[in-house]
Amino acid sequence: MKGLLKFITCGSVDDGKSTLIGHMLYDAKLIFTDQEKALELDSRIGRRGGKVDYSLLLDGLLDEREQGITIDVAYRYFTTEKRSFIVADTPGHEEYTRNMAVGASFSDAAVILIDASQGMRIQTRRHIRICSLMGIKHFIFAVNKMDLVHYDKGIYDRIAREVKKFISEFETDSMRMIPVSATEGDNITSYSMEMPWYQGETLLERLENIELVRSSVQEEFVMAVQRVSRPNYDFRGFQGQISMGEVSIGDEITVLPSGEQAKVAGIYIADKKTDTAQVGQAVTLQIDREIDISRGCVISKDIELKAADMFTVELLWMDDEILIPNRNYWIKLGTKTLSASVINIKYKIDVNSGEHLPAEKIFKNELGVCDIVLSEKCVVDTFERNKDLGSFIFINRITNMTSACGVVMHTLRRSHNLVWQESDITREIRSKQKNQQPRTIWFTGLSGSGKSALANALEKRLVAMGKHTMILDGDNIRMGLNRNLGFTEEDRVENVRRIAEVSKLMNDAGLIVMTAFISPYKKDRESAREIIGQEFFEIYVSTPLAECERRDVKGLYRKAREGELPNFTGISSPYEAPEHPDMTINTEKLSVEEAVDLIIEKLSAK
Repeated sequence: MKGLLKFITCGSVDDGKSTLIGHMLYDAKLIFTDQEKALELDSRIGRRGGKVDYSLLLDGLLDEREQGITIDVAYRYFTTEKRSFIVADTPGHEEYTRNMAVGASFSDAAVILIDASQGMRIQTRRHIRICSLMGIKHFIFAVNKMDLVHYDKGIYDRIAREVKKFISEFETDSMRMIPVSATEGDNITSYSMEMPWYQGETLLERLENIELVRSSVQEEFVMAVQRVSRPNYDFRGFQGQISMGEVSIGDEITVLPSGEQAKVAGIYIADKKTDTAQVGQAVTLQIDREIDISRGCVISKDIELKAADMFTVELLWMDDEILIPNRNYWIKLGTKTLSASVINIKYKIDVNSGEHLPAEKIFKNELGVCDIVLSEKCVVDTFERNKDLGSFIFINRITNMTSACGVVMHTLRRSHNLVWQESDITREIRSKQKNQQPRTIWFTGLSGSGKSALANALEKRLVAMGKHTMILDGDNIRMGLNRNLGFTEEDRVENVRRIAEVSKLMNDAGLIVMTAFISPYKKDRESAREIIGQEFFEIYVSTPLAECERRDVKGLYRKAREGELPNFTGISSPYEAPEHPDMTINTEKLSVEEAVDLIIEKLSAK
């Protein structure tokens, strides 16, 4: 019997994916008797007038059955005399593209359905690109609903030419075209009498015959550490799944990113001790000396791997929020989770033509190529060489939803060439010289809320106390450092990022910094906190909009109301109030002096 084949069914909406797999399982007697009876009973009240609705075998959600669509990924295990299979039946709707990408990430092969009466559609092309992005090399194109086009060979040949032209730009190990009818069962498990002109394999035969190229055991060994096992004082093991090569007791290994070396003293698979372990196995390794190893480290042998904090990726954007540069996310790469942001969108990829289109932002379900920067260096490899260290997901820091998935194309040279230059005079020395604790006091609130007035009054009080300070005011910064930035969402993100970096440098100089910016977005303030670190102190100036508008010293609210100022916070652009600021001040209820007293008191306590 051949090895396990994991495959995905995908394609555009209503192309018959669930019906196809359901019919295959039904005809090949790969379901239990009670499942068969339940299917026949459910079909009596289904959409096919009492005929068996094979899609019900996979579409289990109530919404799926009512709407006749697939929403979630349905996994099914089955086995024939020749092979075992796991199939991921995925949705075709563009809205559920993220679910399709999940199925593709797990698969060795793809069965892509095409409605013979419709031909290739945009979602069909998108799914092909996502499958290729996820490393799938085996493609089967099932031209479905041939019964609706009267089994016309000319229509099939036209679609086949279109598919072959499209797939030619991707690297594949195998590609087959099969004309089928999912409802009638043509060419699924047995040959169709209606299409004598087709002499190839049936769908099930093709799935049974796919030859997966299993890489031979390599000299190189790579394992990302998932967990440090310490059940007692006598045992310390490092657990993970081997992604490349094999390891044996006595092998000399290198731990990255530290670069320290040691020898393998013990290997366990589950609770059984062994002398050797190979790619794909989950193991626990013991080494012969104490090295600082934690989750996210990589243990390797006979391979050159690099730690990098900047690299180029191809990604599928899956978030409702638009991807714009310099917004901060969590990235999960291998077993490491870090803070990361896109620093440059190089281009996005046209789903139909594959053309590289210039872009400043990427929308939901679009594919793009970007440069990414991490908060610290971690071990990374190209997806082509190591899928585990070359694939990643982005996680929205606010909602914890998966925002993107993608693959590493290559690291950036500057990631390896740039090294932070340490100074003999440290932040601690500068702080001690100034006799103060550096701090960034980040005032946020609507225009006219009193941020600048509070920052100015606080600075005067601090200087009177003998402290060394600096104010970074929104208008002042935009007249110099940030004069090239406007007020679009992208520019606001970059404005906050630059201010955070400048504030951090000033904190390194031992200064107490006060920033007075609207900084309207939660994500960007969280990014600023990430950049600045524990010195970040957020004060929300919560003065109500009506009071801010009443003050309107600059006449900005009036202009915004009259449409002269687009993207004005509070009127035509949102302000996201902090949920857990370090302090909240309402200047409608407190005088400036009273507010400063409270701030000094709070800072002194910290």
